[in-house]
Amino acid sequence: LAKQSKSKELSTKQIYFQRPLDYNSHEFSSLFDGCPVSACRVTRTATPKLDAYLFREIISFPREYNPERQNEIWIYYSLESPNTYTLDDGVNCINWTATYRFDSDIVTPYAKFVAFNNSVSTTTKVNYAKGKTKKVAWFVSNCNSNNNRLQYAQELNKYIEVDIYGICGTKRCSRSNGNHCFDMLKRDYKFYLSFENSNCRDYITEKFFANALDNNVLPIVMGAYAEDYDRVAPPHSFIHVDEFESAESLAKYLHKLDKNDELYNSYFDWKGSGQFINTRFWCRLCALLHSKSKRRHYKDLATWWQRNICNNDGHLQ
Repeated sequence: LAKQSKSKELSTKQIYFQRPLDYNSHEFSSLFDGCPVSACRVTRTATPKLDAYLFREIISFPREYNPERQNEIWIYYSLESPNTYTLDDGVNCINWTATYRFDSDIVTPYAKFVAFNNSVSTTTKVNYAKGKTKKVAWFVSNCNSNNNRLQYAQELNKYIEVDIYGICGTKRCSRSNGNHCFDMLKRDYKFYLSFENSNCRDYITEKFFANALDNNVLPIVMGAYAEDYDRVAPPHSFIHVDEFESAESLAKYLHKLDKNDELYNSYFDWKGSGQFINTRFWCRLCALLHSKSKRRHYKDLATWWQRNICNNDGHLQ
């Protein structure tokens, strides 16, 4: 990345952000604060002179590549799975992709763990099982996901107690009451079902990072491949359902962990050995727009986005 002093000499790149539902005006004005290259501006207005279009979903722009816009870079931006936003065949106007997928032009994971150097490690041993009297919890509101996660949880419940909170289960906890639900999770439970709504490559969301790891419970994951989790998660910090031939065999292992605090706590040895970093998407985007990076041309974005990426019939194969 160029140094900040050089950024001031650069012409400002104008970026149109389609449907910025989760950004307010103040956040717009500060997106590039502190970036090594900060000569960029985001606008909600599609003016004739733009350097980049950032599209949240493919819904309102031409399908065909327009040679008259050859100085603009059109970017597909998504943090959702292909099952949420399915693209039609033939969309051929995209130059770059910005998603959680690691084969994107701009990789944008929900979070990423980076280890400190080997000389830095935690010095305080904590018993993360202490005082926890309940086994497995799950906060869920979508009962009709693509990967049969609810059915798996119900099967697991036959062999170990699974408390399902929300409309898909019998337990209730109002999220409107501050951090009450997460405080309960941290205090009472040993395990949390970090089940995504789709089994797709690299698709790992806040269900893993915020719901589980931030609350000192051991996540049981369903969604991406185990190696996809390894790329962004702390070492030895999760249990993947695909490691077990059945829900029953998974339950047997969870019972083993429940009875062995030392084994359970081994899944928290990463604490103090690194940190979760902000991958600074906007900074990287701005720097890339000012670089000499070659623009790509996705002749069929749907093929890249959807083909052989998800397995909706069960776990990823």
